[in-house]
Amino acid sequence: MTDLQLRLEAFVKLGTMFQEFCEYSNNEQGKQQSSDSMLASFSEAITLASHQNGWFTKDNILYSLQNWANLLKEERLKNWLGRYSITEHHPKSVALIMAGNIPLVGFHDFLATVIFGNKALIKLSSNDKTLLPFIAKYLLQIEPLFQDKIVFVDGLLTEFDAVIATGSDNTSRYFEYYFGKNPNIIRKNRNSVAVLTGKESETQLTALGEDIFRYYGLGCRSVSKLFVPRNYDFDAFFKSLHGFSSIIDQVKYANNYDYNKAVYLMSEFKFLDNGFLMLKEDESYASPIATVFFEYYDSLEELRTKIKNEKHKIQCVVAQSFFDDEIPFGQTQQPDLSDYADGIDTVEFLLKTI
Repeated sequence: MTDLQLRLEAFVKLGTMFQEFCEYSNNEQGKQQSSDSMLASFSEAITLASHQNGWFTKDNILYSLQNWANLLKEERLKNWLGRYSITEHHPKSVALIMAGNIPLVGFHDFLATVIFGNKALIKLSSNDKTLLPFIAKYLLQIEPLFQDKIVFVDGLLTEFDAVIATGSDNTSRYFEYYFGKNPNIIRKNRNSVAVLTGKESETQLTALGEDIFRYYGLGCRSVSKLFVPRNYDFDAFFKSLHGFSSIIDQVKYANNYDYNKAVYLMSEFKFLDNGFLMLKEDESYASPIATVFFEYYDSLEELRTKIKNEKHKIQCVVAQSFFDDEIPFGQTQQPDLSDYADGIDTVEFLLKTI
């Protein structure tokens, strides 16, 4: 068995552990009866992560882990890697500067880096310092090939061959200044949009709620803006989202809702409100927490052109029979292995650029 096959098998075992943990966490009786110290330790790590970051609720962490459990299967990993011409590969040191907006947001970069035997020099976000180190420790236990290939860096990053950095528009300028001379992928702010025609079913609109509310709208794949036809009736939209009303019980979300509502009221902005989500007409793509912006369109063809011209600002387009790379309602937070952030193929970059 080659080293690549051994590393692939390790990630398959990791996916199995994720699946077992999700089942363990959702079974109170199983938790009481289980003697698996690994699952118990993982549970403690998740509790710590949620204490360190109030947005990292257990539900959202489990959602992320379940998605990865579905992806880290042998057939799916082989199909993903089979898309590439993998010849002799000389391992490199890759600096990974992680974001911390949603649980395990940088895991795909980590996977793409270390599965080929590269060394990952990982700079964690202060908002997500627990989950990936625990996972890395597990990988080291089950596969010695990862020894010295996964390094967490607290201080200055040095001695690397390439950089993959994810942050905001502001931090990207910092990244470009310090890392611009190295081969790099530097990601900036992106947001996701949904195109509505008024013909959507209640099922589709309810599914759209998952795209809006999952991870409290903090991910780049979270829908933060709607494009709607003029005279669009928002009543059906709000009615379909009723099942998400409990989100207002989350303290951090409620605080943001109250603050942004106060700002809109004091500024005399017009907005629509259902008690846990506000809709505001705005041309911007990045909306505040508990708010989704909307913009009217007159022609689907004109809108299609607009979105193509502004694709550098958009991560996902949720629609039905509108856009070539559209995503069905409710599926933005379930990307495949080949759904690369910003449309930049990380594996191709690692194999060919460095």
